[in-house]
Amino acid sequence: PLSLLLLYLDQYKTMMSSIPPLLPKLDAILVLDGDGNRLAGKYYGDFMKTPTAADANDKTTTAQSVEQLRNSFERQLQSKIGGIAARPDAAEVVTVLGKTAVFCGGSSTQGGQGGGDVRVVHIGPPGESELVLAHLAEGMYEALSHLMGGATDRNMILDNLELVFLLIDEHCDGGIILETDGHKLASSVLLRDEHDNREGDEQGRQGQGGGGQQGGMGMGGGFGGMGGGDMTIAQALRQAREQIISNLSQN
Repeated sequence: PLSLLLLYLDQYKTMMSSIPPLLPKLDAILVLDGDGNRLAGKYYGDFMKTPTAADANDKTTTAQSVEQLRNSFERQLQSKIGGIAARPDAAEVVTVLGKTAVFCGGSSTQGGQGGGDVRVVHIGPPGESELVLAHLAEGMYEALSHLMGGATDRNMILDNLELVFLLIDEHCDGGIILETDGHKLASSVLLRDEHDNREGDEQGRQGQGGGGQQGGMGMGGGFGGMGGGDMTIAQALRQAREQIISNLSQN
């Protein structure tokens, strides 16, 4: 009968609400330089969209914009992790505003100019396992290192921001983790980026076909002006990506 079915559904909902979620959930993923400046990142849910409970009575805080709130949080985060260098396979843990922050990378000095001064930070709720968050941070940092050729410094990240944001999207969606393996993440990012580039090339060729010879502009009077034996930048990047994907698949 319907009443019995409704009773079973109610009991099922009660049981499921008492079971902790199996998938880890994140409040934010940040990629920071040695001085704590955000190079890339995403905030999820309501985190840092409204003032924290500790600042609720502060009139200056309630008037702040979302970006100001996030910048303030990141400054507090930097005050705790600045000067700490976490190995790629051994993430460090700190607590900021009641949130658990786990990070990999960084230099042993503030504003370090070494080859790995960038930090990958995962922010989770207070009840989230530190070991789980550490595993997530280490996986993303490994993927970032692969994508950047081992040079996880500020300039390299800024030159490849598109890949970094693709990495975040492949790693996490809406705060829910999708993939943690560094090799798989790097391969997924490169394949997705190559697919996007191919679509762009096809659209460009279609646009050129409609414009005839007058649509071109460049060296030698043609669009690009390169001889048949020369390689365009797009082709060189594509070949490099294919080589990296091949190397990753062999590991």
